[in-house]
Amino acid sequence: MSHIDVQHVSYSLPDGRVLLDDITFRIPDGAVAALVGPNGAGKTTLLRMIAADIAPDSGAIVHSGRLAVMRQFIGQMHEGTVRDLLLTVSPTLLRNAAADLDAAELRLMETDDEPSQMSYAGAIADFGDAGGYEAEVTWDVVSMAAMGENFETVRNRRVSTLSGGEQKRIVLEYLFRGVEEVLLLDEPDNYLDVPGKIWLEHQLKTTAKTVLLISHDRELLNQAATHVVSVELGAAGNSVWVHGGNFDSFHEARRERFSRLEELRRRWDEELIKLRALVLTLREKAKFNDGLASRYQAAVTRLKKFEEAGPPLEVPREQNVNMRLHGGRTAKRAVVAEHLELTGLTEAFDLEIWFGERLAVLGANGSGKSHLLRLLARGGSDPDIEHQPVGEVAIPEVAHSGSVRLGSRVRPGWFAQTHVRPDLAGRTLLEVLHRGDGRRVGLPRELAARALDRYELAAAGEQVFDTLSGGQQARFQILLLELSGATMLLLDEPTDNLDLASAEALEIGLNAFDGSVVAVTHDRWFARNFDRFLIFGRDGSVAVSDEPVWSGW
Repeated sequence: MSHIDVQHVSYSLPDGRVLLDDITFRIPDGAVAALVGPNGAGKTTLLRMIAADIAPDSGAIVHSGRLAVMRQFIGQMHEGTVRDLLLTVSPTLLRNAAADLDAAELRLMETDDEPSQMSYAGAIADFGDAGGYEAEVTWDVVSMAAMGENFETVRNRRVSTLSGGEQKRIVLEYLFRGVEEVLLLDEPDNYLDVPGKIWLEHQLKTTAKTVLLISHDRELLNQAATHVVSVELGAAGNSVWVHGGNFDSFHEARRERFSRLEELRRRWDEELIKLRALVLTLREKAKFNDGLASRYQAAVTRLKKFEEAGPPLEVPREQNVNMRLHGGRTAKRAVVAEHLELTGLTEAFDLEIWFGERLAVLGANGSGKSHLLRLLARGGSDPDIEHQPVGEVAIPEVAHSGSVRLGSRVRPGWFAQTHVRPDLAGRTLLEVLHRGDGRRVGLPRELAARALDRYELAAAGEQVFDTLSGGQQARFQILLLELSGATMLLLDEPTDNLDLASAEALEIGLNAFDGSVVAVTHDRWFARNFDRFLIFGRDGSVAVSDEPVWSGW
């Protein structure tokens, strides 16, 4: 049996602001609970408190069963080996024993004397007692499942040679096979391609472990989550509400809850007005009728107790991201590609993208999808002045043969998947908007602040771009596209870091956009809104489909 129990937990930021206030919820044995909420609302902080990385200011957190954690940095590691990667999610006792064994082995290599030999022998015994050799058997199974090679072959392979998806997959394979009964997973689906996400869904649906995960992938949540733990925004600190059902019913249940809270508050306000009116009436009458004095005092007492009990729970503030993507008329054929071949990646293919079309680009990682977007973002094979990209970001050249041309009045706006923006580094959001650039007019500070407010970025206006969360960076890049005058949007995994409300706001904004949209995505929910699909195969083939294809690439 395993569970997670969080009781009356509160946590304040270093500047004194209350981030989480009186958080109480319980995840039952065997449940797969999704922790959702706006970027920056405290989801990762809450997960870290459950993992005992940080302590709450007040309250208690308990769990039954052994616990393992996949932290957010998995998928972004550049140092160490595959063995080191697996040790990062291993029990503390095993990690310490492995570190002692490595140190003893190094000393023995430097000084082969009796004390070093005895120390090495002791470290081997301690490693075995900590379950190291049983773990290596599991690591061998994990390596074969995730990489197709045994552990001895890959144990010293540098983790920097693995893709983010490979890092995630090998760690997840280990955690689902491990002895821990409780798993905390911080964005486990990031960097996974769609077959990897489908595999993850299967693991979540079939595991007997109790799982609490943070994810922005609506399809994965819809398929795998049995409970939804929603972090709700509040003026005096964020709270939590638990929906005891799947994600498909979450939004309707949340709307009904908000309606109930609004009705309760309306009734409370009405009762307060009645009680205050009664007290005033009886006070005036008691001046002329001593017999009403007791009734007056009873009314005063009743009002005092009513006010001390306070109003019902406040209706949580809903995140309100309003993306006003405009676009503009262009030639009917926005893009024409003839015998286009991305060097070393694809075979030659032809393609036409029409004005107003929504084209989703699907396929395996490394098949050339992002290269196509960058080529279009540069204006094609031989760009005219009007086809130069909006903004100041330098877009790398793309080796290719054949040709791709953009139609008249097509101004490409590019959203970069990695959010690496040297043109924005070290600058505050207000500074970027106020100054403008070669293709975007600067905004007065008041208008700049209003624009940030529409994207829920007003509080971050004085922050530099580099310090923003991934979701905040994504929203700011979309705001820059809105202000740029782009008539064709080129979006590389735009929903990867967006919270649920922001992803839905982007979909609404794209529906209203007057122009063509080309998006590379692994987000199956997001792809539902697209007209056609360009499928990149591992064999270099590129084909157009009227339906999304999520396997067999």
